Amino acid sequence: MNIVTGSSTALITPFKNGKLDEQAYAALIKRQIDNGLDAVCPVGTTGESATLSYDEDKRCMQIAVEVCKGTNTKVLAGAGSNATAEAVNAAKVALECGVDAIFSVAPYYVKPSQEGLYQHYKTIAESVPELPFMLYNVPGRTIVDISADTVIRLFDDVKNIYGIKEATGSLERTVHLLSRRPELKVFSGDDAIDYPMLANGAVGITSVTSNLVPDLKSKLVKLALAGDFAGAKALNDALYPLNSILFCEANPMPIKAAMYIAGLIETLEYRLPLLAPSLENMKKIEAVMKNYEIKGL
Repeated sequence: MNIVTGSSTALITPFKNGKLDEQAYAALIKRQIDNGLDAVCPVGTTGESATLSYDEDKRCMQIAVEVCKGTNTKVLAGAGSNATAEAVNAAKVALECGVDAIFSVAPYYVKPSQEGLYQHYKTIAESVPELPFMLYNVPGRTIVDISADTVIRLFDDVKNIYGIKEATGSLERTVHLLSRRPELKVFSGDDAIDYPMLANGAVGITSVTSNLVPDLKSKLVKLALAGDFAGAKALNDALYPLNSILFCEANPMPIKAAMYIAGLIETLEYRLPLLAPSLENMKKIEAVMKNYEIKGL
């Protein structure tokens, strides 16, 4: 199984006049490739997947696959839902589009039991046995936590489940998982703690901040995976103010605003119920960004 590890970006989805801006999306993905990212992640939470139509969801994956073809950058696509049947359909669409792997967010709102989570993920992963599959745990947004026991059970029982994007904010969870299953591939899903996650055995990151500074995030991961923990820590520390301000309001509102301020997207458009950050926070984002060199398209 050709698994995906290393640095990856949770891509924003640019809109223009209310529609997916395909040209801008392709350009943003090319910028990620040019700056050394190991993978791009279309249609995740940062990509406003909850407000995309099924056709838009598919088109985003198609564009990512088209742009990454022939490069070293893989496509790790989002395929999650709070309805198992919908998630299965999303996974099958991802397979049809030719992505390299998928990750699937825990079912939100419905608050399933751990057995419900186990059956949910087992059903999705076994519907696409050809695709490497990552769990995605972000209880701050889904209200449900995939317990360590459930993660290990799924890893042991389902052949193509190879890892997890951990966004609990807990280093202890990563240590717990890897102490029991060292071969489990853990990704940091929390920009502020990328370095300590990698230093404790994570093999990659899925970053929001790398939409803006893909070169720095790619370098951080390469340093850590090469064993240069001092260099990785220094870079992680330098990025802390940016990582912090990009979560001053709910993701992806600040990162999309930052991309607009940097001139990386032409229009600042969201889909309701998301809105642009407050004027006060826009000024704070712009002020912090001045401390970093942001490479253009």
